[in-house]
Amino acid sequence: MDNWDDIYQKAKEKWETLEASPIHIRIGTPTCGRAAGALDTLKEFREKLTKEGIEGQITEVGCMGLCFAEPLVIISKPEVGLPPICYRNVTYQEVKRLVEGFIMGDDPCLEFALGILDLTDDGAPYIPEMLRFETEKRLVLRNCGYIDPQDIDHYIARGGYLSLKKAFGMPPEEIIHEVDKSGLRGRGGAGFPTGRKWDLCRSMRDGTRYMICNADEGDPGAFMDRVVLESDPHSVIEGMIIAAYAIGAHEGFIYTRMEYPLVLERLKQALTQAREYGLLGEDILGSGFAFDIEIIEGAGAFVCGEETAMIASIEGQRGMPRPRPPYPTEYGLHGEPTVVDNVKTFALVTRIIQQGGEWFSQIGTPNSTGTAVFALAGRVEQIGLVEVPMGTTLKEVIFDVGGGIPEG
Repeated sequence: MDNWDDIYQKAKEKWETLEASPIHIRIGTPTCGRAAGALDTLKEFREKLTKEGIEGQITEVGCMGLCFAEPLVIISKPEVGLPPICYRNVTYQEVKRLVEGFIMGDDPCLEFALGILDLTDDGAPYIPEMLRFETEKRLVLRNCGYIDPQDIDHYIARGGYLSLKKAFGMPPEEIIHEVDKSGLRGRGGAGFPTGRKWDLCRSMRDGTRYMICNADEGDPGAFMDRVVLESDPHSVIEGMIIAAYAIGAHEGFIYTRMEYPLVLERLKQALTQAREYGLLGEDILGSGFAFDIEIIEGAGAFVCGEETAMIASIEGQRGMPRPRPPYPTEYGLHGEPTVVDNVKTFALVTRIIQQGGEWFSQIGTPNSTGTAVFALAGRVEQIGLVEVPMGTTLKEVIFDVGGGIPEG
């Protein structure tokens, strides 16, 4: 492994070269995109560019949250003086029109366009023409649909693992204090203060501690965790390492379901890359801290989304909840102090450490800080994912972000 400065510099150069390409095509290939035919679109673009002898860069990206518009394609062609253009519902039949009209010619094919792609001050992609982006604030979804989740360098070039590097320069107690100051509550449903949970676990008896990421998403129509892990797995891995360092855990687990094959593929790939870069394993970034993560594939039982049932499942027992107290922070996996947090919680931790707890506490409401990620499904015009500040009304989520109810 090279030292961190070399890794970061190489990632930045790789990203800048990609962004400066004369032709750069981003194609969303998450589960929602694949269901709409994105892999056929990807194949057609590759074959068409090869046939025409066009030297263009094609990048597979995750889900931007605009599932209603899949397959989603973003084309950058700087020489025409236009910003990147985001195209909706690009099936393989439309590829010829886009290649011949825009990539080989000067017609931007606006009949397919959702709008231009821009970046917020935070670096999150958005489309100014769409009302939903005026309501959204993307912290968890900042990289989703913009980077290649299969390439750790993309994540690093966008500031990834800088929070971890910063955390290793802080005492564990200071990290917990910063998370507590942010007002972050668990994003899994119960809403327990994250900093308090970490403090309780750290203050328990000396010995082994465990860190668990609850990625077992069983609610019908919910796909937030799946999208984050498919589109930006390193944000969750980085958050887990920071949390483990804060509480003194050296073993971590991501518990997800076997019905998420793409999540499992992306996670395995991301963990392998993190180990190769020295971000998991022994002496991470020269800190002296050791931590690694194992993936646990659940069989899909809804009850295993409950933390004590999940712990039982990891132990090889029947997934059944047990009475509390004692809580997992006192008596968890193998009877040891354990923190169980949600996918979105870990993703937010990286932003809190980088920007500070005070910054995060200014988003949302005084009693519910930060953002919430919702899955819009059912009878709504624009199904997909949305991330809005806490305190946003359901009316705003359904009508301003989701486009309202069909014929309603």
